[in-house]
Amino acid sequence: MALNPPTGKTTEPQGVQDTLAALKSRAEGLSTGEVRERLGRFGPNTLAEHRQSRLLALLGYFWGPIPWMIEVAALLSAVVRDWADLAIILVLLVFNAAVGFWQEYQAGNAVEQLKKKLALKARVRRDGCWSLIEARDLVPGDIVRVRLGEVIPADLTLIEGDFLSIDQSALTGESLPVDKGLGELAYSGSAVKQGEMIGVVTATGMHTYFGKTARLVGEAKTVSHFQKAILAIGDYLVYLALALVGVLFLVGLHRHWPLLELAQFALILTVASIPVAMPAVLSVTMAMGALVLSRMKAIVSRLESIEEMAGMDVLCSDKTGTLTLNQLTLGEPVRFAAADDEALILAAALASKEEDGDAIDLAVLQGIRDPAALAGLRQERFVPFDPVRKRTEAIVNDDAGNRFHVAKGAPQVIEELCRPGEEDRARLTQVVADLAAKGYRTLGVARSEDGHSWRFLGILPLFDPPREDAAETLAEADRHGIRVKMVTGDNQAIAVQIAERLGLGGNFLPADRLALGEGSGPEVAAREQVERADGFAQVFPEHKFGIVKSLQADGHLVGMTGDGVNDAPALKQADVGIAVSGATDAARSAAALVLTAPGLGVIIGAVEEARRIFGRMNAYAIYRIAETIRIMIFMVLTMLIYNFYPITAVMIILLALLNDLPIMAIAKDNTWLDPSPVRWDMKRVLTLASVLGGIGVLETFLLLILAESWLGLSQPLLQTVLFLKLVVAGHLTLLVARTRGCFWAPPYPAAVLLAAILATQTAGVVFAGLGLFMTPIPWSYIGFIWAYCLAWLFVEDFAKRLVYAHLDTRGPRHRRFLDIARRPLFGHWHRGRGR
Repeated sequence: MALNPPTGKTTEPQGVQDTLAALKSRAEGLSTGEVRERLGRFGPNTLAEHRQSRLLALLGYFWGPIPWMIEVAALLSAVVRDWADLAIILVLLVFNAAVGFWQEYQAGNAVEQLKKKLALKARVRRDGCWSLIEARDLVPGDIVRVRLGEVIPADLTLIEGDFLSIDQSALTGESLPVDKGLGELAYSGSAVKQGEMIGVVTATGMHTYFGKTARLVGEAKTVSHFQKAILAIGDYLVYLALALVGVLFLVGLHRHWPLLELAQFALILTVASIPVAMPAVLSVTMAMGALVLSRMKAIVSRLESIEEMAGMDVLCSDKTGTLTLNQLTLGEPVRFAAADDEALILAAALASKEEDGDAIDLAVLQGIRDPAALAGLRQERFVPFDPVRKRTEAIVNDDAGNRFHVAKGAPQVIEELCRPGEEDRARLTQVVADLAAKGYRTLGVARSEDGHSWRFLGILPLFDPPREDAAETLAEADRHGIRVKMVTGDNQAIAVQIAERLGLGGNFLPADRLALGEGSGPEVAAREQVERADGFAQVFPEHKFGIVKSLQADGHLVGMTGDGVNDAPALKQADVGIAVSGATDAARSAAALVLTAPGLGVIIGAVEEARRIFGRMNAYAIYRIAETIRIMIFMVLTMLIYNFYPITAVMIILLALLNDLPIMAIAKDNTWLDPSPVRWDMKRVLTLASVLGGIGVLETFLLLILAESWLGLSQPLLQTVLFLKLVVAGHLTLLVARTRGCFWAPPYPAAVLLAAILATQTAGVVFAGLGLFMTPIPWSYIGFIWAYCLAWLFVEDFAKRLVYAHLDTRGPRHRRFLDIARRPLFGHWHRGRGR
């Protein structure tokens, strides 16, 4: 939806009386009857929100494709009365639900945070009398008084009084207070910093500019790529398992196998095949990553955003406070009558008052190189800035008893105060124009000995300087394949000036020229503009929202930084909404990532960690699919060809436990850092997993032939041999899946992962060697199985590199992987940074 950007001017140019007439109001206020009728027609002055029972929210995590998959597995375990397996599956189900519910609870309700910004009380005139009422009871046409320290309770058109200075930074992102006068609009949620005025309510609740921002928050929706990937993998495995079990069941019926035994085995095989632990393993991986990110001053409020962050290729960054210091700083002074730069800055400092906390005054005071210069000078009288006079003024006494006046303010105001000659006027105009073109704000400074005859001392440029690390951080983002687009509410000149300092391009678009959402023709053209632009100036909330949606429509994973209420819709719509340090509660609630340290450097660190986390999840997905293919196809083919169960039902359960539960240690594995954005590529994942799984079927079948035909083992011994082979080969396959290059090259497996693999391998050897739950086999057979699996490990690793070389068919990456695949088997391969 589109919002009308706040121009500051009312839409009724006919004057105050015409404004009142259009709203059917009057100076003495509405009557009680009119208020009752309008309250019924327009509703309360509150933000609409949807509340859901926490119990229902929790139960929702037990409903959906992924929970169904786990619940079916639990049901099948109950049917065959496998209570231990049932307990483990239920723990996984509850764990997944608890993780998801906690993350949603932590994220909070963004609309609730927006509500906290609204005024709670309002001073209103009704029936000719002033009274204090709940702000929720205001209606259009009410006459309201606002003054210093109050929050504006609804959208108002100002109809009486001198001026208001209001802070609307939470709405529009403007860093300095904005001056308002008669006939201008003041927005709900803004805070009054100076002045007192009376206004007429023009909009309430969801119809205010503030309310429309809240509505955008509610409309913002993104679909998690993580959920899509989990569903795609789950569908692939479930359909494969059901198809193979169906074939097995039909053949078993044809061969007159015992029906109950066949049904039990088919159900257990299905349970073992469904990746019940996969959502939990991936959730734990992301949760462990979230803990790492929190130590990097980045708090994750939505776990899935970690995966989105790994694939983020466009970052729309706020200028103020993120790329800049959000601190006005003096530029190079331009002298007129001042003796030197220090004298010019000193005069401006004497016309300032530190305790007032004004941003401009503080910038001037910080510009004094020698604070001792202020010693011996005392302000006898100080007149603060107001929108009518547009300057500050002070009377100063020194230790020698001299008394003089100083003033600072808008250059044109100080010019009129001093009335310089034509040459100085022309120079002043040119200097101000040149500085404005470079994005500087300017202050004129003057001095008078008697308060009547003023001298124009010079001009002080003011600007918000870039952060010291901003340029390097942007270069680092570029090296990581992330294009940064600056988004600012400032004008185009300021945006371009900062962009030049930071090394960004100069193609900046005023956001109001973008025609997003206005039909297929304009929208396509606007999307092309958004794609090419280096940044956007004069941006309002609906522009940010539209920019994010436009980039997403072009296939980008978009990050958006923000700190104000105005940023909340775009933060929620973005794939990775990032609330920067010092952000409002509304922005934090809408964001997926909350920074507690300033600057973009934290984001780059978070992206690197997210890519490592993604690498772990990708490795596990490949491993788990390969294992399912290996076990399912081997089991079914063996039963079809050899007409016996290659492993028992108990062995299947043990195999499932040994394969899945310890593998949660992958959450702490070292992994390769991809220099480019990464996403789930199901073709790549399923192809590689299928190849590894197919090789696993081949090697297991070959071992079966050797053991059955050459060694002549009995069926119980054969089952133990095959069980141990599947256990040993399983985690060795993980060592192959976790890297793109040779499995023995850096980054090396983490100690905790190696310990988990060693523990499961030891358990498998103990079961087979001592005959726990199965017939024992000689230790010489165990040694032979280990040697056999290690030999096939190198075959799988070489096949993996050939698959990557085949899949990467374009550009330098293709050539790189071809080189990898063609290297000698024991050649060293290392790319990127391990951790």
